[in-house]
Amino acid sequence: MSRIIGDGIQPLICTPLVGKNQEIIVAELVNILENKPDIIEWRADFFEEIANTSVVTALANQLKKVAGDLLFIFTIRSVREGGQPISLSDSEVIALNIAICTNTKIEYVDCELSNLPQHFQQLRKAAQENGVKIIASFHNFDCTPSEKFLEEKFTQAEEMGADVAKVAVMPQTLEDVLTLLSVTLEAKNRLKIPVISMSMGELGAVTRLFGGVFGSAVSFAVGQSSSAPGQVPIEDLKTVLHIVKKTMG
Repeated sequence: MSRIIGDGIQPLICTPLVGKNQEIIVAELVNILENKPDIIEWRADFFEEIANTSVVTALANQLKKVAGDLLFIFTIRSVREGGQPISLSDSEVIALNIAICTNTKIEYVDCELSNLPQHFQQLRKAAQENGVKIIASFHNFDCTPSEKFLEEKFTQAEEMGADVAKVAVMPQTLEDVLTLLSVTLEAKNRLKIPVISMSMGELGAVTRLFGGVFGSAVSFAVGQSSSAPGQVPIEDLKTVLHIVKKTMG
């Protein structure tokens, strides 16, 4: 039986798939499974056939079958939030996410808060009808916005009906890292939905190791290839989480 995001004290470990074609992605998944993550995220914006819906859904079904009981997140990250350039418009991305909800057994889809509210609600309707959960996400690869701004992003995710709220930002200083951790703890205590957060890059790597202490329900680790700056190898993350659990109880 799969766990769900936010159902435990320990953060779940998620590893990304970032291959450009089916052969590479399947090999990547098989490789990653040896490290026993809790969640697989397919970053489909790296996939060269992303414009072909039937190919994407068929591959998603194949990957989910290989992953078995592991939770699966389907993500198309936009260029404006650090993703790869793709030929799809925002509305076509939503349509592809809806196809994933309708035609696969994937448990989570990621939807950026920068999408139009009506697009978000279209996806939410399809997700609810098919038992799929939405991770509403916000990314800033340049800086760490103010505490108030980040609090509003977490709030917006819950108000729009998302099942999980995710914020990822880039720190320029250690104070920025503290801002992210502080906002995470505040959101975890205030919201009714689970939160995921990270401060990216080398400065923020500590949040990937200890973010769970402050309420982040998932930490992203490198299985084979990194999908964002500052991700740590899964073996290192598991070691740290084990020590944190042992020492903090």
